[in-house]
Amino acid sequence: MNTCLPRALELSDGQEYPINCGFRDILNLFEAMNDPDATPQERGYYLLVILYEDFETIPQELWEEAVEKGLWFLNGGTMPPKKEGPKLMDWGQDLPVIIPSINRVAGTEVRELPDLHWWTFLGYYQEIGGDCTFAQVVSIRDKLQRGKPLDKAEREYYRRNREMVDLQTKRTTQEEAFLAKITKKKG
Repeated sequence: MNTCLPRALELSDGQEYPINCGFRDILNLFEAMNDPDATPQERGYYLLVILYEDFETIPQELWEEAVEKGLWFLNGGTMPPKKEGPKLMDWGQDLPVIIPSINRVAGTEVRELPDLHWWTFLGYYQEIGGDCTFAQVVSIRDKLQRGKPLDKAEREYYRRNREMVDLQTKRTTQEEAFLAKITKKKG
């Protein structure tokens, strides 16, 4: 059993490659990887460049493995599921309501900490529950996506906080241009 917080990832060449393992680095990585205009190859490149401190030292033939190990790291030490369920959260959109919940679990303002390992941050995140804004938002999203009815209080909350509850659609530049074009024609 490995109980250490990794600060480097070992690849099949036997070398350990230092990683940027702070939660701020990982949140920046997620933001880059969520670019709707990015191709899968570009997303992999973002992972390599942002996660690995000295990306240029990784031999090109190990890049695919480095991406896989990076995904393992981002997922807290397990491989992401092959088939994902419905999307219930977005790090970028939800961060303003995630941080207060994490602060409550951590017992401190995590943004004030000079260094907080991603896995520690992720552990705090996984303990969010109970009566907090983020848990309520995710619960409503889950019910809406599964077609389950909202109770009266949830319906009222959703009506008042629809912009926070509804996950924003990220459109490519081409989609935005197309929408602007057809909107312009209608007006």
